[in-house]
Amino acid sequence: MGISEEKWDRLQKALYWPGPDQEITQLNQSTSPVHSTFSIVGLKESYKVGEHISVTITARDHNKNLKRYGGDFFKAKLFNSELKASVYGEVLDHRNGTYSVALLLPWEGQAQVYVRLEHSSEVVQILKKYRESSFPRSHYNGYFEGPGPDKTRISEVVECNLKWGADGSWSKGDCCCEYKDIKTGTVWQCERPKKLSCNKLVHHSSAGLENPLNPFEMQIFTKTLTNVAITGDTQIINVLPNTTGIGTMERCRSGMMTPVVPAGFYLKDVWKSFVCNTQQFSSAQSGNCLKNKIVYLMGDSTIRQWFENLEIKVPDIKRMDLHTQHFLGPLMAVELKNNIIVHWRAHSVPLRFPKVPITDLHYISNDIDEITGGPHAVVAYTLFAHLDFHPLTFYVHEVAKIRQSVVALLSRAPETTVIIKSGNTAGIKDIFQSDWYAMQQNTVMQEMFQDIDGVIYFDVWQMTSCHYLLEDLHPGPVIIANEVDMLLSYICPA
Repeated sequence: MGISEEKWDRLQKALYWPGPDQEITQLNQSTSPVHSTFSIVGLKESYKVGEHISVTITARDHNKNLKRYGGDFFKAKLFNSELKASVYGEVLDHRNGTYSVALLLPWEGQAQVYVRLEHSSEVVQILKKYRESSFPRSHYNGYFEGPGPDKTRISEVVECNLKWGADGSWSKGDCCCEYKDIKTGTVWQCERPKKLSCNKLVHHSSAGLENPLNPFEMQIFTKTLTNVAITGDTQIINVLPNTTGIGTMERCRSGMMTPVVPAGFYLKDVWKSFVCNTQQFSSAQSGNCLKNKIVYLMGDSTIRQWFENLEIKVPDIKRMDLHTQHFLGPLMAVELKNNIIVHWRAHSVPLRFPKVPITDLHYISNDIDEITGGPHAVVAYTLFAHLDFHPLTFYVHEVAKIRQSVVALLSRAPETTVIIKSGNTAGIKDIFQSDWYAMQQNTVMQEMFQDIDGVIYFDVWQMTSCHYLLEDLHPGPVIIANEVDMLLSYICPA
């Protein structure tokens, strides 16, 4: 994986997730969202802004029995629909079937608690099992093209996948073409075409998904038991003003650690950060902020949304015609008067995209190695959704290579702004893509970059988890606007 034994041990401790203390063979032994409940501890008539309330979650199985072990994946938040206000709450697992949440009261007015069971502890064990297995949940196609007889063109489509682990996570003996990236060491392999040679690979695309679940696993992974609100105290919480303000006026800068909970909160659809003094940027202010900047956005389509927002937000910025498809990239937009350049490029395979030229897909670490850096350069990347289908050890490998490249970039150009966008929550919560996968990836990313001062970590997980919009892999425009304002707050701190 490219990391030391010591770092791997530390990662495993951070990633540890408790589970059942016995083999589960019946649905009624698993956690029930219908019978699990939450209660507010010592609810008072009123509170002041800045105080906390404590919430206890009690997990029960389908027979209404108290659970004896932990590992359920609950999510909690405080919200006020009229104020468009919400704040994320971290769930603490006591590993005995009970959980607690300390929720900050950051706004004046009314609030309510909302708790949902995203996955039972039994389902989380299934997620863990197949994440590390060699079963190929995601399939991919490789498109080979080359000259044929009499000036014709030959095309062949074959199956491709990641090669990882002792036997490879997808392996068909010696039948395959292997494509090893020299710098990262990542190996992609495709079935050998019947007519063309291995060097004729031209395009890549996603193919089908393959469900590994057996009948019993499908039963406890059913949608009716996934991401379901649980019942509890729905009383209105009254929050009075407080002369002592909350929040921070500290300038946004690199090296600031994001607190676990909460990183901020929404009020009237504006994200107010507790990490630093983030601001809302008008169109003109956005252009002034990015004057003489080159912004490199790397990763999946969730960071492409930043590119699309900046296209709207920055006055007179124009997209260049690179003869690529919008959703595949690479993309570039330019504003000549203020000398602003914004790039976006998708990361390399594994990638679940429609048919795309293989040459357009670059590993993030390799692209960072090609950036000179300096006070004019902003590098922002994300890496999560497309790696849900593959072992976490491979994710660690990819992050380790990115870390090496970021360290080298900051060594040669320490004034470069480097931003990591965490994975966000998504609408899909199944064996293929689960928020539990993304949360574990976020833990890896934070752990592996926590000792690098020049890096900024954006916890957009909290921003998407607590918002009133339905969770979606591609968050709504109001969330993206807040993410981009946070980006600009670090580039041009007040």
